[in-house]
Amino acid sequence: MERKPVHVAMFSGGAASAYVAYQMVQTYGRENCILFFTNTLWEDEDNYRFMDEVSDYIGLEITERIDGRTPEEVFYDYRFLGNSRLAKCSEELKVYQTIVFLEELRDKHNLEPILYFGIGPHETHRSDNLTEFYKHYPLEPIETRFPMVDTFREDIDAKSIIENEWGIKLPRMYELGFSHANCGGRCVRGGFQHYAQLYKIWPERYAEQEEMEENFRKHFDKDVSILKKNGGPYTLKQYRQQMDCEGIDKFLKTSDETVPCVCSFS
Repeated sequence: MERKPVHVAMFSGGAASAYVAYQMVQTYGRENCILFFTNTLWEDEDNYRFMDEVSDYIGLEITERIDGRTPEEVFYDYRFLGNSRLAKCSEELKVYQTIVFLEELRDKHNLEPILYFGIGPHETHRSDNLTEFYKHYPLEPIETRFPMVDTFREDIDAKSIIENEWGIKLPRMYELGFSHANCGGRCVRGGFQHYAQLYKIWPERYAEQEEMEENFRKHFDKDVSILKKNGGPYTLKQYRQQMDCEGIDKFLKTSDETVPCVCSFS
């Protein structure tokens, strides 16, 4: 029997994915749509507030999947500390949970998912990667759509629409200057500028990451780190000491070459 299409917004908690979800519901109706979120348990609390308000505004409850582990617990399970090149936390807590959910839609509910991502025209490399991933990783290919690239005007200002027309305040991490809001600023793919921003805004969260990294290094007796410098490990402790010595401002001005992992769809 042919499966019935169901439209699934991959909701990251960002402005673009919120706007895409709204337009999806307007086009296909709430009864044919799912607002899907995978929770790492490290998200900033204001992200949850934003997602709840968006959910209420568009009239669609959030369908949430939780592995139950934090990224730190995944690192210990795999004896591998996530870094800018490889993040098992994203694979386990986001990607795996998503694939299991999508296959359940097919097997248990006879639904054929169509995925919607809030990726913009400046991120076509990510849309290409996601398209290829969902062609080959699930048991059968899954269609992916990128309305911010293919449908809407390139100059659409989702942030302004959400704040000024919907009356919903954006997640605070935008105004605090973070390039993305993954894991409440503790994203292991963040890079040097990102961690400088974390140290400036939330030194206590930076300290938590630094402690996690130091404990992992001692527990497994491995010279590993989240950040890399000159091809080798560069610990958050070393980076903090350098920022304290040279001043943090210079480290806030250099853009990171790394990009958010598949956790981020906005």
